[in-house]
Amino acid sequence: MPKENRKIAKTATEALKILWEEGVFSKWMKIAAVVEELSKKEYHFPLTNVNMALQRAPYLTCKGKRGSYEYIQKYPYVKGEKIMKSSKKK
Repeated sequence: MPKENRKIAKTATEALKILWEEGVFSKWMKIAAVVEELSKKEYHFPLTNVNMALQRAPYLTCKGKRGSYEYIQKYPYVKGEKIMKSSKKK
């Protein structure tokens, strides 16, 4: 049964942002743990979509080698602040 005032994510990127807002990324997490957290919230995105969203999230950083990356937040979520994306010159 859906909760009132619950944010609904339609993409893996939006779902990861919800997890970040809740503080889930305050400790190092492997992709399997991220997928588990998403499934607890009834999100079942393809692994490739979750992986790409993790790599592109501007508020996360990663460590490890290919196939065993771990992710953590660069900074905590602050309500009302906008995420600044880095601008790359071509």
